[in-house]
Amino acid sequence: MAQDIVPIELGLPQGDVVTLWAPRWREDGEDWEAFLGDEDDLYGFPDAAQLAAFVRTAEEHDLTDHPAWPVVPKLSVPELLPDESHQFDLVGVPELAAEDPDTWTIDELAGIVAIVRSLADVCELDAVNDVLNAAEGFDLLDQGTFAFSGRDGERRWTELATTIVERWDEVLDAIDEVVVTPDVDAAALEVAAEELAAFQAEAEEDAEAVADEDVEVLDAEDSDADSEEEDEDAEPEPAGFWAEVGIDPIKIITDGSEYYTLRCYLDDEPVFLGTGGKIDVFTSARALGRYIASGELDGNDLTEVSTWDDVVAKATDGTLDVDVHIDNTYVLQGLADDIGEGPNSIDPTQLDLAVELITDAADWAGDDSVGEALSESESLGWLISFVLRPDPTRLVPSAPFDAEVEAWQKLVNAFEDRLNAH
Repeated sequence: MAQDIVPIELGLPQGDVVTLWAPRWREDGEDWEAFLGDEDDLYGFPDAAQLAAFVRTAEEHDLTDHPAWPVVPKLSVPELLPDESHQFDLVGVPELAAEDPDTWTIDELAGIVAIVRSLADVCELDAVNDVLNAAEGFDLLDQGTFAFSGRDGERRWTELATTIVERWDEVLDAIDEVVVTPDVDAAALEVAAEELAAFQAEAEEDAEAVADEDVEVLDAEDSDADSEEEDEDAEPEPAGFWAEVGIDPIKIITDGSEYYTLRCYLDDEPVFLGTGGKIDVFTSARALGRYIASGELDGNDLTEVSTWDDVVAKATDGTLDVDVHIDNTYVLQGLADDIGEGPNSIDPTQLDLAVELITDAADWAGDDSVGEALSESESLGWLISFVLRPDPTRLVPSAPFDAEVEAWQKLVNAFEDRLNAH
């Protein structure tokens, strides 16, 4: 199956360089992954204009046999600019390791480590693999903060940070050594440089226009200040019982059933009504309320929430209203068929919610297989990222999508196996 070829930026000791990455794709029964280069050299360019000049004129390199390559030489210079999610600051990794392991730090570090692993595998950089195998935490970044919580988590993060402080220069040196900038055609470079300059000038004009609009908005807000002050004395809308207790009723629609259950977040980590990785679900909101009122929830993970007694009290006196907000309604039904038809057939909102639910359940159960399957280095993860984070500079994933459907259905089946229906 043809996968995308993606512009990426690498922050290296020699400076920021742009190149092309072909995430893992399957062809003739084998898995492949590649970067723009030739044999032992990884090609890196100081800007997108030089990259464009090269891909438009070069006849032989490691990506020429990629199924999507014929499209690349036709791309404009702006289309070869790496987006924010594909800018990897390898030099800044020690600074990340010095931070607390919150969601943002771990997500950024996970993305950098993932691309470094790919570079090590494709370029056969044993020194890089030695460093990444020296601390358990490198393998657990995809699990998010869960893997670095508690006493064991603190130990993992300390070990990871120490390894980075002591050995990350080995990673930088190994990658820096294989990066070279090949010669580019002078005429092609002149054309590409003009494209880049025109794009940058237009971007500056747009930024100035936005700044002017912001000033106008601020002026309008100042003129309305008096009327707004009058509204400040009004009583705020009540937050509602479920918002007050910090627990959400959720509704799950599968191909064959509808279920109700509860979920909350403690320190940004999901907690479901259930235990041992099994989620207690009910075919009606009323049945869920009766279960809560029954008092038979000893050992259930949600009973540890400080506001749980408030929920039980309302369920017991019959005043608990299990009202599911639209943002907490998760429809898995039909998504596999939509994925099979390609990105244009997939509802991004439905997919985003489904991914949230499946990921939350896996995180709660301590299962890292979902994070691995949704990684951008996997075909399913790449398709999902294309739908959820659209970018006009990215190539549209190509059919057939049989592998993605199979991988998605596997995730859904595993999730449904977690449901303990009452």
